[in-house]
Amino acid sequence: MARIRIPSTIVILFVTVQTGFLLFMYARYSSFMPQSEEKPSQVHILILSSWRSGSSFVGQLFSQHPSVFYLMEPAWHVWVTMYQNSAKVLHMAVRDLVRSVFLCDMSVFDAYMPWKRNLSDLFQWAVSRALCSAPACDSFQRTDITSEMACKTLCGRYPFSKVEEACKTYSHVVIKEVRFFDLKVLYPLLTDPSLNLKIIHLVRDPRAVVKSREQSVKALARDNGIVLSTNGTKVEDSKYKVMQEICRSHVQIYETATLKPPNFLKDRYLMIRFEDLVRDPLSEISEMYKFADLSLTPTLKSWIYNITHGQGPGKKKEAFKITSRDAVSVSQAWRNVLSFQKIKKIQEVCKGAINMLGYQLVDSEKEQRDLSLDLVLPRRQNQFSWSSFNPK
Repeated sequence: MARIRIPSTIVILFVTVQTGFLLFMYARYSSFMPQSEEKPSQVHILILSSWRSGSSFVGQLFSQHPSVFYLMEPAWHVWVTMYQNSAKVLHMAVRDLVRSVFLCDMSVFDAYMPWKRNLSDLFQWAVSRALCSAPACDSFQRTDITSEMACKTLCGRYPFSKVEEACKTYSHVVIKEVRFFDLKVLYPLLTDPSLNLKIIHLVRDPRAVVKSREQSVKALARDNGIVLSTNGTKVEDSKYKVMQEICRSHVQIYETATLKPPNFLKDRYLMIRFEDLVRDPLSEISEMYKFADLSLTPTLKSWIYNITHGQGPGKKKEAFKITSRDAVSVSQAWRNVLSFQKIKKIQEVCKGAINMLGYQLVDSEKEQRDLSLDLVLPRRQNQFSWSSFNPK
C-alpha cells in the first residue's frame, strides 16, 4: 500500500494551529466561569469565645454597626435539639449551621424549628440590631442604637423569612459563638471559596470567668453536660471540669493559630483580651474594626463610651444583658468576690491558659486583694497576632 508522506513543517503548523484554537476556546470558556480567587461580596466574621467571657458585649460592638448583620449564638438551636450528644460530636452540625448563616441561607433552621416561625423563635434575636431595623422590622433605622427590650416589644411578630431577607442586604455578616472548642474544626470554612471568613478570638482571665459563671449556674447546667459528655444530664461545675475544658480549648485555638499555622490563616486571626478591651475600649475596638474592614462612626463612639462608663458592676439579674457598667470594675470583681481557695483551684486547672494568655498568677490572698498589683501583663509583640508571618 502506498504511503502518503506529510512534510514535518505541515504537521508542526497543524499542531500549532490546533493548540492555539484550544487555548482560545479555553480562555473564552473560562471568562464565563466564576473566578475562585475573587473574594465574596460579603465579609464574614466569627467571634470565637466561651461563656461569660464578655462575648455578648463584643457581639454588640458589631451588632450596632449599620453595616453588620449579626446573630448571637445560632448554634444554641443545635445544642438544645441534640443535647444528649457531646460538644465534639456536635461540632460538624454547628459548623454546617454557621456556614449556612454566613451565606444567608436560613433554611438550615428548618431542622431545629420545623413549625411556622416568627423572628421571636430565633435564639436571642432581639440583641441583633439588624433584626430590629429595616427590612426585618420597620420600627427602627439602621443607624439607630437599638435596645433588646424595645425590639422585643415592636418586632417579634415579623415573619422568620425576614431574617434571610435582611441578611442579604448587609456587607458584613457577624456571628458570635461559644460552641467551638477546636480551631481545626473551622478549617473547611476558612478554605471555603464562597466565604471571606475572619476569626476574632476573645479570651478573658479564667478567674474572672468563674466569678461570672457563678452568677449563672442554672443557666449553664445543660451546656456543661454537653461539654462533659454526660448524655443529657445537667451539671453544675463545682469541680471546674468545664473550666478545664474551656481553658484547654483556648490554648488549643491560640497555639493552632500562631504556632506554624496553615497559610490560609494569614491575616484572618485576631486575639483580643477582654481586660484590654475594657481598659482602652476605643483603641481595641478600632483594631477589631480595622481587622473586619469596618469604620467607627461618631454614634458608635458615643455609645461605646456610655456602655463602658456606667456605675458599678451590674446586677445579678443582668448577667446575660448588655447594660451600662463600670467595665474595668467588672473585669477586676473576682479579686474581691472569690475566696483564695477557689482561686488556687482555678489556677491549678487553668495554669497553662493563664500563663499563655498573659495573666499573672497569685500566690497568696494578699496578692489577690491588692488591686494595685496588675495581674494583666503587657502584651508582648506579636503575642496575639499571626506570628509566623512578618507584620504588614
